[in-house]
Amino acid sequence: MTINDPVFGVHPAAMQLQRRRMELIAANIANADTPGFQARDLDFRQVLASTQAAGTAAADPAYRVAVQPAADGNTVDVQIEQAQFADAALRYQASLQFLDARIKGLLTAFTGQ
Repeated sequence: MTINDPVFGVHPAAMQLQRRRMELIAANIANADTPGFQARDLDFRQVLASTQAAGTAAADPAYRVAVQPAADGNTVDVQIEQAQFADAALRYQASLQFLDARIKGLLTAFTGQ
């Protein structure tokens, strides 16, 4: 995915990264009772910062540091995962609204209305 889009900016790449992040968090929540499961997440800021120079984003998930790991080795804290999912969804929605406004503006410019 391209980071430096002259029309839409970082938002298409941000949406793809947030979508991937929501998939990881959903998998974490789904495996909350799986013994030995290690929660994973993307650090959006780190991925964005590391890829601005390269022009493309590569999203490699990292294991989440457990606040209170379970006795069976599971590191998923459902409340934290739900909060992280809500945050990612909110950021995804913000980028979507920006793109929607940008497209409407372009359509207005093309049609002259």
